[in-house]
Amino acid sequence: MKILHCCLSNFYIDGFNYQENMLVREHVRAGHEVLVLASTENYNAQGQLSYSVPGRYRGNDGAEVLRLPYRRLGPHALMKKIRAYPRVYRQLRIAKPDVIMFHGTCAWELLTVLRYKKNNPSVKLYVDSHEDFNNSARSFISKNILHYLFYRSIFRKSIPYVEKVLCISTETMDFIGGFYGCPKDKMEYFPLGGVIFDDATHRANRVDVREKYEIPPDTLVFLQSGKFDKKKKLTEALEAFQKIPYAENVQYLIAGVLQDDVKAEVEALLAKDDRIRFLGWKKAQELMQLLCAADVYVQPGSQSATLQNSICCRCAVMVDDVPSHHPFVKGNGWMVHGAEALVRAFDAAIHAFQEGCLEQMRARSLSIARQLLDYEKMAQRLTS
Repeated sequence: MKILHCCLSNFYIDGFNYQENMLVREHVRAGHEVLVLASTENYNAQGQLSYSVPGRYRGNDGAEVLRLPYRRLGPHALMKKIRAYPRVYRQLRIAKPDVIMFHGTCAWELLTVLRYKKNNPSVKLYVDSHEDFNNSARSFISKNILHYLFYRSIFRKSIPYVEKVLCISTETMDFIGGFYGCPKDKMEYFPLGGVIFDDATHRANRVDVREKYEIPPDTLVFLQSGKFDKKKKLTEALEAFQKIPYAENVQYLIAGVLQDDVKAEVEALLAKDDRIRFLGWKKAQELMQLLCAADVYVQPGSQSATLQNSICCRCAVMVDDVPSHHPFVKGNGWMVHGAEALVRAFDAAIHAFQEGCLEQMRARSLSIARQLLDYEKMAQRLTS
């Protein structure tokens, strides 16, 4: 089967574990012929947003990737919001896909894909949405002009022709249904997923990482990762952790990049506690191995796909109490909101570890992952 992934309203980062990477990887692994049409937005080696050179190549996820520049109809700052690209229809005609997955609802080129669908009605067209009021339409201009007048108008034209609008969260369903006007019967819950390792691979990853960082097997390991700004609440998490009575067999690992708005505060907290270790930026594979070595994944701030990967890697979780997280926390962790809740959660996690209960919570995470988050099954959904 020929499958086209259109990453024209968002970035496509080679070799990462974002949803678009994982679905592409699974489709390649299943033997499909896969093409990724992508913008030039990318990350550099430091995890910072950059732009690639337009062109065609074989990507790290195993698929052919064609990166297209923005059309030069105005300033770059405007065109990266409009998201129009040259020769998209031509590439669709050459590719002749059986299935199109359009990642994100916010791009001019959804109209181009819609035109192709109208001319080729046997093609299955799916649109996925990550938008909600936490990450989109947050200012007056963004909400009322960019989203309501521009993106929403384009999206609504596509509704009769898409198989399903695949929403990554309940908050996304509220946004797409309530703000964009998508009918309920066109929406489907399609959460961000993860990689589920078999027992032997998970155990090998866990042992290797703990040996690398000289972490004894009987140590409780918390892990927090990301591009840390104030919204990630790393400072609040570290302050809460340090309020718990000192225990020798506990470590707190941090993987990622510190942004300027939190760097000084975090570095001061690191200097006060030798149980906290900053590991720097980690590539996708390294991060997955770290998740296998951890016991509790900490995400008290803004949302990240690493939460789902942590559950797939059998971590108990400590996450912000927002509706989008509720399906993933059922007997396998703690919902937190505010400083006091963070302190209570760290205390509860340490007690669960000491009393031998944490293993049951980690096993519960694996069960949830198998039910909701297996990317192999999610990729099959698009080809069934």
